[in-house]
Amino acid sequence: MFVLDSRLQQDSLVLGDFPLSRLLLSKDANYPWFILVPRRADISELFQLNEADQQQLWKETTYLAETLKDSFAADKLNVATLGNVVSQLHMHVIVRRRDDAAWPAPVWGRVPATEYTADQIDSIRQRLRMVLNDDFREV
Repeated sequence: MFVLDSRLQQDSLVLGDFPLSRLLLSKDANYPWFILVPRRADISELFQLNEADQQQLWKETTYLAETLKDSFAADKLNVATLGNVVSQLHMHVIVRRRDDAAWPAPVWGRVPATEYTADQIDSIRQRLRMVLNDDFREV
């Protein structure tokens, strides 16, 4: 049974589900930082997913990245699985802009996280509603 890692629960907000992955928003308003977590139990590495799930994760990641690049005016997108702190497989999709708090360095640990306001979260949800297709279910 799929259970979201407690650290991901603590550090992010659940936005909804794609066919395979739960979409999260990192609680760091310095960057539009999204996380895809395949809803599969006990998976820490990409190769542990079956071939169909591997393809689906890549499809969801690519779709999300393309959508975010346009709708959030990204100069660059950082897409990665790391899992050094949280072993549960998750894919970071981070919108980077030349004027963001860490540019051009990595976002991890560069500046303290800034909390989103309720209005900012609502704005992101509305923006996603306008651009994500029917494969996405908001929660």
